[in-house]
Amino acid sequence: MAKATEARPRSLAVAVLTVSDTRTEETDTSGAYLAEQLLAAGHRVAAKAIVVDDVYRIRALLSAWIADPGVDAVLVTGGTGFSGRDSTPEAVRPLFDKDIDGFGEVFRALSFQEIGSSTVQSRAVAGFANNTVIFCMPGSTGACRTAWEGLIREQLDSSHRPCNFVGVLGVREREA
Repeated sequence: MAKATEARPRSLAVAVLTVSDTRTEETDTSGAYLAEQLLAAGHRVAAKAIVVDDVYRIRALLSAWIADPGVDAVLVTGGTGFSGRDSTPEAVRPLFDKDIDGFGEVFRALSFQEIGSSTVQSRAVAGFANNTVIFCMPGSTGACRTAWEGLIREQLDSSHRPCNFVGVLGVREREA
C-alpha cells in the first residue's frame, strides 16, 4: 500500500551560503535566486550570508548553522570548481556524517545536457551533518537553477514521492 501524501507540505528553515571572494549582496545573483526559490516553494530563509573562499571560514559558518536547531537545510553556492581558491568541497566534506553521492552524479548528468563536457569541472557535493542536509553547487545562477529545478526542490518537498529528504532530516517540530 502506498503512503498517503501529506495534506500540507512541511515548510523548512533553510540557510543560503554564497562562497565567493568577489560577490557582494548586490551582485550575488545565485544566492538571491536560491532564496527566492525557497520562498516560492513555501520554505523560510533561516539565514543568508556571503563568505570568502577560505576553508576555515566556510567551516565555521556552516558548523554554526549545522548546530543550530533552527536550520533544517543549507544551500551552498560557489567554490566547487578547480580554479584559484575554490575550496568548498574540502571545507564541507569533513563535516558530513553521510555523503549523498547521487547529488553530484545527477547534477553533472543534468548539467552535461546544458553545458556539455565543461560539467566535469564541477565538484558539486551534498551530505548530511547533524540531521541537516547540505547541498553544494557551482556559483553560477544557471548551475543553481539546474540544481534547484532538477534535484533540490523535489528533495526538500515533503510531498514528493516516492521519497524525499524531509523525512530523513529529523525536522524539529516547530509547527503547531
